[in-house]
Amino acid sequence: MSLVNNVEFLRHLPKMNAFSGLGALASAVPTPLVETTEFGTNPGALRMFSFVPAQLARSPALVVVLHGCGQTAASYDLGAGWSTLAKHYGFALLMPEQQPINNGNTCFNWFNPEDIARGHGEAQSIRQMVGHIAGAHKIDPRRVFVTGLSAGGAMATVMLATYPDVFAAGAVIAGLPFGVAGNVREALHVMMHGSALSAPELGNLVRKASKHEHDWPKISVWHGSADRTVHPGNGDAIVKQWLDLHGLPLTAMSKADVDGHPREVWWNADGETLVESYSITDMAHGTPLGLAGNDERYGVEGAFLIEAGISSSYHIAEFFGLTDQVRQPRIAPTGVPRENADTVSMTIPVPPPESVPVAVSGRRTTRVRKSRSNGVNVGRVIARALTAAGLMKEQPKP
Repeated sequence: MSLVNNVEFLRHLPKMNAFSGLGALASAVPTPLVETTEFGTNPGALRMFSFVPAQLARSPALVVVLHGCGQTAASYDLGAGWSTLAKHYGFALLMPEQQPINNGNTCFNWFNPEDIARGHGEAQSIRQMVGHIAGAHKIDPRRVFVTGLSAGGAMATVMLATYPDVFAAGAVIAGLPFGVAGNVREALHVMMHGSALSAPELGNLVRKASKHEHDWPKISVWHGSADRTVHPGNGDAIVKQWLDLHGLPLTAMSKADVDGHPREVWWNADGETLVESYSITDMAHGTPLGLAGNDERYGVEGAFLIEAGISSSYHIAEFFGLTDQVRQPRIAPTGVPRENADTVSMTIPVPPPESVPVAVSGRRTTRVRKSRSNGVNVGRVIARALTAAGLMKEQPKP
């Protein structure tokens, strides 16, 4: 990119530090986040904020949330509503915060080689925070997740790529693929135009980031179709990167609208969703807000926090498998044992060839076995279609 193009692009960027009053509101409203100053060597010089509700769910989960440029942990929490979700569903919340000394716009340095390598810089600082809070609150190591917006979304792909053994899944909002930029010039170019790399080339960038040889984390990708700050092609590139890692085809296995916005889904042979992608129609750069599936609203509108008729935070929590962990007492329906009262949900009956009870996080559910009579499991195909259409909750993997 020429200097002229760089300057022109920067001129059209939103004023990152003018946070439409949300930052001031966050400082005026008491935040539930608590700062921890001693959590490791902290080579990336980040600040650690967290929220742990009074009641954690069984096999407690941890969600790492990474703010965007010009934001703080508290302001993004207020805007996206993550601490409210954490309290409602009983999971721990970790919100690292960038410091101006590291980046003038308080962006996570997702393009700096010294900060995005395993065991180094900001990536290592976030990993140390995860280890600290996981040990202090007995977090289930199989239930650690990461999400973020913009530069925080790009940093979420960094964490998934460099520590795939730590994170079970991630969600990226208006972010970028891992490894597509190694300096500011390259970062600006890919922000403007997206990545021209093929799916195998994108996948190899992740494979080289660690020695991981097992299952890769699941991923949920969100991007506004009218984003002029981070080109929507970057969302497509993230999808391609993780489809290659999971060995999945580029063509979506299911397409449906969710709250009026297109969603594409890819799943494995067991019917478990591994990659999903939301294109938020006519939305600019930011986190989509709206009424959640439980008829509640999480978050507050502000710069880069946009009313779009869909609650990304809630849907991401659902993708992580956290929304079935409600701790509030409920009256068990007739015939349902009291110990299962908090996890009762409506299921659509599908005639299975054979069912067996499976213990999942202290709960019991029913998992359909693979049919041995032919190559098609009708029950799984129907359940998969209903799940992709949002009519049935995805069942946990045994």
